[in-house]
Amino acid sequence: MMQALKGIRHLTSSALKQAVSELSIPVPWGEIRGKVWGPEHGRPVLCLHGWADNCGTFNTLIPLLPQECRYVAVDLAGHGFSSHRPPGTFYSFPLYVADVCRVVDALQWGRFSIIGHSMGGNIAGLFSALYPEMVDAVVLLDSYGFLPTDPQEVPKVMREGIDGLIKFEKSSEEKKDRVYTYEKAVERLSAANPTLSEQSVHILLERGLHEVEGGVASSPSLKNIVRISLEQSLEMQARIQASVLIVHCFMFSLSFVLQHTVVMVPGNHHVHLNNPEAVAPLVSDFLRTKVLSHSDTEVQGPKL
Repeated sequence: MMQALKGIRHLTSSALKQAVSELSIPVPWGEIRGKVWGPEHGRPVLCLHGWADNCGTFNTLIPLLPQECRYVAVDLAGHGFSSHRPPGTFYSFPLYVADVCRVVDALQWGRFSIIGHSMGGNIAGLFSALYPEMVDAVVLLDSYGFLPTDPQEVPKVMREGIDGLIKFEKSSEEKKDRVYTYEKAVERLSAANPTLSEQSVHILLERGLHEVEGGVASSPSLKNIVRISLEQSLEMQARIQASVLIVHCFMFSLSFVLQHTVVMVPGNHHVHLNNPEAVAPLVSDFLRTKVLSHSDTEVQGPKL
């Protein structure tokens, strides 16, 4: 288990038999939680989940990846076991990037790789553009690395995000959490996200539910109101120095990502969780080629 750094707690995990530990990093509004796999001095890899998920989305993939790496998968703020942001605060890509800064600062990582799924891939892309010297490789799972938005759509997205936050605040004040049985929660998640297998639904619910009087409840996923145009996305992308692998499960225009390696796999948006055997060889080969094979083994560095 990694040596405890100031402010970081490694909590007892029920999955210790699988060499997994629970991580807690203090932040100004509470804590960011996560899970850790791999040797203490392994090459660091940060794993970022998607919009409606939590770090459990990597449970089936990480055990199939190179064992020489140290994988830290975090629950982003407001997801899984991590604390919600302070009341009245929006959830946006820049704030998530700031959270990544907090996490890697606490871990004392000077240079590392990132695996990001969906929204997590967009956070990975933005972080890699703003802090290019810190990222050596990026794996984007069903993500472009950015979320370019038609300028005409931005007002609609902003309004929906603001309305969603106000609605969430009212429901919190009135304490009207909708309470379900676990079976009903499974049914709801399966209906809302039919790309998930039955096993994947149970995996995500392990960290996606909290016990309340009379059953379980979940927190809503608030819309990200900060968007950038295609032109801005291309400018950000040009600033990335890391090697990038994009793993997609459907065809799309390559004009946005021609300078990166793009691989298509059969499956759906959660193929990395539902069928990790289809994704793991690609990610493993990429990490071995772009990260582990390099003679520079320096993985630590000064804090941010």
